[in-house]
Amino acid sequence: MDPQQYHLTDPQGWRRALEAFPVLPEEKRVARLAPPLPGKRLSMVLDTDAYNEIDDQFAIAYALSSPDRLDVQAVYAAPFFNERSVSFGDGMEKSYEEIGRVLQRLGKTGQVPVLRGSTGHLAEGLQSSEAAQDLVRRAMMAQDTLYVVSIGAITNVASALLLEPRIAEKIVVVWLGGHAHNWSDTCEFNLDQDRLAARLVLDCGVPLVQMPCLNVVDHLTTTVAELERFLEPKSAIGAFLTENVRSEVAKYAPADYPASRVIWDLVPVAWLVDPSRVDTRLTHTPRLTGEGTWSLDTRRPLMRVGASLNRDAIFADVFQKLG
Repeated sequence: MDPQQYHLTDPQGWRRALEAFPVLPEEKRVARLAPPLPGKRLSMVLDTDAYNEIDDQFAIAYALSSPDRLDVQAVYAAPFFNERSVSFGDGMEKSYEEIGRVLQRLGKTGQVPVLRGSTGHLAEGLQSSEAAQDLVRRAMMAQDTLYVVSIGAITNVASALLLEPRIAEKIVVVWLGGHAHNWSDTCEFNLDQDRLAARLVLDCGVPLVQMPCLNVVDHLTTTVAELERFLEPKSAIGAFLTENVRSEVAKYAPADYPASRVIWDLVPVAWLVDPSRVDTRLTHTPRLTGEGTWSLDTRRPLMRVGASLNRDAIFADVFQKLG
């Protein structure tokens, strides 16, 4: 069936869409979800709503500054809609432009493909963007696992999976989204931006590594003073990132207050760079309810989920590479 005809908001259309996906044997799934071995160079693409906040820029810079470990094959602009954009598609376009600014400060303009992503939500129909099509092509050509790191609304990734369900056998999705599975709700920005896309990724059986926001990733904090000492004087990208955080913190904290800032989006990249710095565990994939909560179900496929992290070790590596 043409994926454009799935009618994903209809229960029967949803069921037909899920039936198109291959069923991975559980032993194969567990092997794919294993933390990447040390010393191995990993192929990845990065899907980012880069203009939404000031943390995506850290993740882009860190991934591209870890070439011994990460082969960043493409960066995709993810959509978002909040006070920094006038629409979902405008958020994507602003993210596309922000990715370019980060690359320029890294001295890497033109060295990695940057592609525009979705302009609408999955409930509006399949979003067959440049990013989704590129992900399908790269996944189908991949000789080894392609890690798809998503640090925004997961619309681009879900659309690629609908365009070609067979890529579920070729990729591992590493997503910063939702909260810890024991949290009272999972009303989190990345997940809330496109709930249907999040449900698709959770339900279709693609190997999934989730980095929950509250109770896990929110421990990755830094301060302006720390950045001014260890990052700002070291490089153009260090100065850019520090100024972003300084400006953001100034919005909610007085100058003489010891405020910290979570750099959320670093964590999925940090796990790929060195899995020992982010504790993860296997668990059954929860269902996302209409009320914005997790429903645990031991009949569901296994996934990997972040449980804790080594904040100091992550930032030590970030400061060393970006300096």
